[in-house]
Amino acid sequence: MVLHIQYKTKKRLRLVWIGVFVLFLALIGKLFHVQVIRHDWLTAKAEENWDREIPFAGLRGEITDRNGNVIAGSKLAPTLYFMPAQNKNVEKVAEQLASVIDVEKERLVKKMSQRTYLVKLAPEAKNITHEQAMEIQQMNIPGIYTGVDYVRDYPYGDLLSRTLGFTGYDMQGLAGLEYQYEKQLKGKEDIIRLFTDAKQIPLPHVEDGWKKGKQGSTVELTIDLDVQRVVERELKQATLQYEADQALAIAMDVKTGQILALASTPTFHPSNYSKVDPSIYNRNLPVWMTFEPGSTFKIITLSAALEEGKVDLQNDHFYDPGYAIVEDTRLRCWKREGHGHQSFLEVVENSCNPGFIELGRRVGEEKLSQYIRDFGFGEKTGSNIAGEAKGILFSPENYGPVEHATTSFGQGISVTPIQQVQAVAAAVNGGKLYRPYIVKAIKDSETGEVIEQFEPELKRQVISEETSKQVREALESVVANGSGRNAFVDELRVGGKTGTAQKAENGRYKDGEYIVSFIGFAPADDPQIVVYVAVDNPKHAMQFGGVIAAPIVGNILEDIQPILNIEPREGQIEKEYRWGDQLTYRVPDLTGKTKSEIGKLMYPFKLEWHGSGDQILTQLPRAGGLIRDTDIIHVYTDYTADKQTEEGNPSNKEGETDPVKEDQAHDHSH
Repeated sequence: MVLHIQYKTKKRLRLVWIGVFVLFLALIGKLFHVQVIRHDWLTAKAEENWDREIPFAGLRGEITDRNGNVIAGSKLAPTLYFMPAQNKNVEKVAEQLASVIDVEKERLVKKMSQRTYLVKLAPEAKNITHEQAMEIQQMNIPGIYTGVDYVRDYPYGDLLSRTLGFTGYDMQGLAGLEYQYEKQLKGKEDIIRLFTDAKQIPLPHVEDGWKKGKQGSTVELTIDLDVQRVVERELKQATLQYEADQALAIAMDVKTGQILALASTPTFHPSNYSKVDPSIYNRNLPVWMTFEPGSTFKIITLSAALEEGKVDLQNDHFYDPGYAIVEDTRLRCWKREGHGHQSFLEVVENSCNPGFIELGRRVGEEKLSQYIRDFGFGEKTGSNIAGEAKGILFSPENYGPVEHATTSFGQGISVTPIQQVQAVAAAVNGGKLYRPYIVKAIKDSETGEVIEQFEPELKRQVISEETSKQVREALESVVANGSGRNAFVDELRVGGKTGTAQKAENGRYKDGEYIVSFIGFAPADDPQIVVYVAVDNPKHAMQFGGVIAAPIVGNILEDIQPILNIEPREGQIEKEYRWGDQLTYRVPDLTGKTKSEIGKLMYPFKLEWHGSGDQILTQLPRAGGLIRDTDIIHVYTDYTADKQTEEGNPSNKEGETDPVKEDQAHDHSH
């Protein structure tokens, strides 16, 4: 019996030991599983409970011009962060920081007293200097961290600012393209991972981490930076010269709808937007502003009349007594005494209101209204530029004979500048109405891969190529012989139309206040670019588009000709001389002639000789260009001077031809 009990006891002990051994093996296995197999996963889970993420603004994408020049970028801006749990003495911390970054202590205390685990001290301590960051770091203030942040950088200052818009201190787009393309430009933020216990005390045995974000996409514009600079320079000079309330300009490729320049004055620096009136940065004038177009709108009436076969510009004639009577309403021409007998080409050149009333009558109310809408008026262009208006046309029930007559010469309706540019481009490019656009592509900023591409969009054919050719020829004649003579550029073949519109407010015209404009294109035989300029309420000059706006467009076209590689043209209509114009001559070809031969030719020009030879090898200006009788021709008699001729001679400034001034008495056209 005793043996039997001992045997059972031993057996039970054996089972117990076996069980203990199995449990020990299971424990070893579990420890192996936890410490080896699931080590990384469990560590990550633990870190998730310990970590505190400090986000830093992701690098915002760039905005570039069509050639890759950065118009809006980003630069480093060291910024302070505060972790309240690591330092309860907010007053002392604020006092320490205030002494370094020159910010009121009370502002910092208010900011740092927020109930959150991490406070970004912005804008108070954003974009501090490197020296300030180093000084604060040496203070070793618990809970204060210096983080990597960015501010928006505009390398060209206020250039294109009313289109670009701006960002806030947190790099979020607030206006313009910065706001409109916020989703594409915004970068994915970088993150520092700090590992702390429940009391936000850093854990000494765990290294801090870093999560890299992603830079925002690049927005590539159709804008040409060199063209934009020329346009803004001329616009600012005009605003200053005429003390205008404001001014605007658009330059567009007539064959694609790509906007090469878009400008408004007054302007502002995007980094200092808070210092200007909100109406400046909230109103992109070329797409937002609506006003009566005046005589630039006559291009549409002309196009409709030609397309419908209602007029022969050379052979049809019209008598202008200075007014037209429509339903007992007297509608005057800008020239009170009238233009008398004239061909319809002269009606266009003279911008004769009664003549265009007659063209509108021939086309008919319904037809002209349809052409106006086909040319894109009465609706937004689809440019996708924020703030675009659609203008105002007469409703069918309010469109009678008088309204039809005034519409024919651009009065009583309201349009936007970009609508006019879109329409005139179609009138001269062969009749193709293209949608204007300013964003060319969205690209991955790191790889350069195109995410989204924007291509020219043809809306419709509004007139035929033959009609468009006749419009081009008529408008080139306007610049050579008519109201647009101040836009004439030798060998470029400019066409265009003046415009003068009385400003309206609350349904009434404002006495003595006008918006003067000119829309020009070049070259007239094969248009590449159209430029529109409007100046609001200019002073100290006769308020007519041909006097003020036409020379601005002429200067712009002349200066951007080499930028766009537009070659000199042949077949240009010679500019008609009028009383008061300074006499100009074609530069003679003097190469190959000797001093004695030159003396016998009795030229009225002053010649300045360069070199020790006797025979002329090169000259400046070159033969064929326009020159005044008071200008100087530089001639070179040896090859050492030839290189100077090729590169351009600074001393020739006196011999350069200024835009020929027009007799204002002959250019009071609308």
